[in-house]
Amino acid sequence: MEKRILGLDPGLAILGFGAITCTQISHKVQETTVNMLDFGVIRTSAGVEMGQRLCTLFDDLHTLMEEFQPDLVAIEKLFFYRMSNTIVVAQARGVLILVLGQRRLPYVEFTPAQIKQALTGYGNADKSEVQEAVARELDLDEIPKPDDAADALAVALTAWFQV
Repeated sequence: MEKRILGLDPGLAILGFGAITCTQISHKVQETTVNMLDFGVIRTSAGVEMGQRLCTLFDDLHTLMEEFQPDLVAIEKLFFYRMSNTIVVAQARGVLILVLGQRRLPYVEFTPAQIKQALTGYGNADKSEVQEAVARELDLDEIPKPDDAADALAVALTAWFQV
């Protein structure tokens, strides 16, 4: 049985995505494999009007859903210290949730601490430890770049560990 999980690291300027497939060979957890399909980012320019940036996210997210046909989408929950940044990311998240609703796709959300815990066993792990865990779990020779894409793969892996 194969399951496709699309991980998303929401942002307005950069939205990271990472797609994985999980294949369960038998009913034993030890006999499950995970492979990376693809990763990358959707970028919008700060010089473009907000409505147009959100339209770009909307269109590109629909394209990602078509391309990967996920069974589940995993999203990093909002967690920011600066209110102005939180508001624009919340707007991008709104577009993301709308796209998922239109496609009737199930999704799960994880806090940064939950993602760190799932990948490293420590909820206060630093970014490099999480990125190294992503590369190790997916048997990659190097850490995926940019960071937003590596974060999205971490979110997808967290969903795989939880389901």
